[in-house]
Amino acid sequence: MVKPCWKPSYEDEDSGRIDGLLWYKDLGPHVYGDFSMALVQANSIMEDQCQLESGPLSSSNSGPHGTFVGVYDGHGGPETARFINDNLFQNLKSMFPSPFIALQFLQLVALMFVACLVAGFASEHHEMSENVIRKAFAATEDDFLSLVKKEWPSKPNMASVGSCCLVGLICNGLLYISNVGDSRAVLGRAQRGTREVSAIQVSMEHNANIESVRDELHSLHPHDPQIVVLKHKVWRVKGIIQVSRAIGDAYLKKAEFNREPLASKFRLPEPFEEPIISAEPSILVHKLYPEDQFLIFASDGLWEHLSNEEAVDIVQNYPRHGIARRLVKAALKEAAKKREMRFSDLKKIDRGVRRHFHDDVSVVVIYLDPGLIDQSFNCSSPFSMRGALLDMKYLRSRTRLAYRICKVQTAASPVGCGWMWSEKLNNRKSDGGMTEDVCYRSCTIDRSLRSIHI
Repeated sequence: MVKPCWKPSYEDEDSGRIDGLLWYKDLGPHVYGDFSMALVQANSIMEDQCQLESGPLSSSNSGPHGTFVGVYDGHGGPETARFINDNLFQNLKSMFPSPFIALQFLQLVALMFVACLVAGFASEHHEMSENVIRKAFAATEDDFLSLVKKEWPSKPNMASVGSCCLVGLICNGLLYISNVGDSRAVLGRAQRGTREVSAIQVSMEHNANIESVRDELHSLHPHDPQIVVLKHKVWRVKGIIQVSRAIGDAYLKKAEFNREPLASKFRLPEPFEEPIISAEPSILVHKLYPEDQFLIFASDGLWEHLSNEEAVDIVQNYPRHGIARRLVKAALKEAAKKREMRFSDLKKIDRGVRRHFHDDVSVVVIYLDPGLIDQSFNCSSPFSMRGALLDMKYLRSRTRLAYRICKVQTAASPVGCGWMWSEKLNNRKSDGGMTEDVCYRSCTIDRSLRSIHI
């Protein structure tokens, strides 16, 4: 009775470490090799989220297997990025029906159509595809906008919160890169006959500072001369936001939110009928080859300070263990250098003030084992890792809910999660944070909390 709460799946795995404003997982396994993950906080509240899911990509073992990587760079607040972290992968899995439903469906079909329907059903519902990914993005967007509408009377600021969303899927020898916003994925590919590794950007960015993005906005809004405005040497959509695609940002998609009590800085002076920005992802499908050695997924906080080539050189020339943390450190050193200060002094600056020097940074490095890429994994064990540095208020709200659930489940036991949490809750650092041990233990209360860190 105690076991489901006390020791959920993957607790044996190292769930990450904390060093000040840095969270990191130096090395872990995924279906096709190893991965490394790291995040560093700059904002008062961490707005970045990232995750890795490896194993079944559907609700049943009959569906596709592979690795899912997500980097979610929030803006205006953390709510959208957190929502994506909790829902996008689940929405993707729900796109594949269970075998029982599929069997019921086929039994209702006349025999003369069975052959063609089975072929079509397998293609559409049991294989990864661009269409499946688009539907998962759309479902996540719709669900979040519904939440914004529900919360509007009490939390109107939810309408101004959004997030970039970069997703990588590796399945059946193919790489799917889906993106809204300005996070970036870069592929490291070995050059035949040499030891050099080239950097290949495999994601398309949607930032108004890119000329082609401004051209796209002008073509979509030909009657709006103010669709992009140059403010303080930075191009912004309607003079407000840099990205032209994002999940959330309801105030730029639905006119019903372009009014009080939304803050005046977000309200547009003129009404609009069509969404100004969209959540439609740009998708690239790439067949993986033995020369494709690794992938770097990161929020723009990394790419503001490192070029594609610099990042690839670091991954190529250093050991796998801790490579994501090394990339974050390299970016922060560049940020300190630009401000003519020492890296050691930058590390002493607290969250909030730190944002004047660099953005939140999220990095996931995925190594690709050529011997595993083309293999079929129909029985691979699921592995899940989420990295995030969360504010205390959010952690408490989540753990209180989990505590109540576990208290009910373990009521008949003299020792259970409720006891563990009450005993450990007060063991905090003097600065109001929690020790890593307490944070890790609190996350074991509920499976959904196992990888939440502060």
